[in-house]
Amino acid sequence: MHSANNNGIWTNARIAPAGKPEQTLEHAALVVRDGHIVWIGSAAEVPAEFLDNLPLHDVGNQWITPGLIDCHTHLVYGGNRADEFAQRLAGASYEEIARRGGGIASTVNSTRAADEDSLFAQSALRLKALIAEGVTAVEIKSGYGLDLTNERKMLRVARRLGREFPVSVYTTFLGAHALPPEFAGRADDYIALVADSMLPSLHAEGLVDAVDVFCENIGFSLAQSERVFEAAAKLGLPVKMHAEQLSNIGGTQLAARYRALSVDHLEYLQEADIVAMQESGTVAVLLPGAFYFLREKQVPPIDLLRRYQIPMALATDSNPGTSPTTSLLLMLNMGCTLFRLTVAEALQGVTSHAAQALGKSDTHGLLAIGRQADFAIWSVETLAELAYRCGSNPCSGVVQAGVLRP
Repeated sequence: MHSANNNGIWTNARIAPAGKPEQTLEHAALVVRDGHIVWIGSAAEVPAEFLDNLPLHDVGNQWITPGLIDCHTHLVYGGNRADEFAQRLAGASYEEIARRGGGIASTVNSTRAADEDSLFAQSALRLKALIAEGVTAVEIKSGYGLDLTNERKMLRVARRLGREFPVSVYTTFLGAHALPPEFAGRADDYIALVADSMLPSLHAEGLVDAVDVFCENIGFSLAQSERVFEAAAKLGLPVKMHAEQLSNIGGTQLAARYRALSVDHLEYLQEADIVAMQESGTVAVLLPGAFYFLREKQVPPIDLLRRYQIPMALATDSNPGTSPTTSLLLMLNMGCTLFRLTVAEALQGVTSHAAQALGKSDTHGLLAIGRQADFAIWSVETLAELAYRCGSNPCSGVVQAGVLRP
């Protein structure tokens, strides 16, 4: 992206450089050269050297924020589980559905059956929906292949999405997501395969940015999760964890010992876990979509997270089983209504704190001189509308690396 269209002055704007409603610039301008921000401040004070050489984009007093970041998704998968949703509403239990070949096993079968192009086409539709809402960076996990060939296929599709769409894609290897049917009753053997074979191979192919584990009574144990973390540490890869979603088995404290970028879900988090997170600098990723879809009752301990000043990110958890959403704006609203976040906390949750959850604070979540010009333009009166509007999209433009997306 080194053409003339990644240069310009975006003027007549209200700018929230850090996504914070309390830190804004009125009658402001942002100057972009070669896809990077070279000046930001009052529109009346743009230096003449820029005014003489760069095209003007008048945004009509709309708001500009950093591009939004969806820091926890399972965006690449085959098929869907709408029929299971209907069965659950009609009274079938999760166990009954699983016995019929449903649940994660159903998505594994559909994902394994899909070729790369088909998987790409299905996933591209979901990514486009996120991009249309101002998302300029997204994390995509594997975890529906559960063998080397199909985990590789998922991660290759994620990388291709990042190449073919104007969005930064970060990949996370989640081989330890569920036990594949061929390893029934042999969880330790499967974890050995994940840690000793799958992860090193996929990392050697340049497909892995981070490593995740589903540590839960219905997932993998502490010892199994640690085996995966040890393998990641040997390769110098950062880790994260699905933890404390359905119970508390100590996952967060294990993740904190490995200085995890984030722990995600956290409905059953306790104070000792939060102390460990504070010491390790680990971000809490809240996933209200799954909470809502599963009709959970246990809300994450938001007040405790505030008291210990733990950064809280928000994400879609976009996946076919428990959060089939592609709206990060809806998650802003749910974070506020279901989890009682403030608007300011919710906005930080999809900008600076989401960047921190990906280990990308130096490149995403903030508009500042020297950074890539990734930002969203909003047709709203006040930034509170981004969380207040429920099911509408006020995004009127998205710029990545200085280029206005078509």
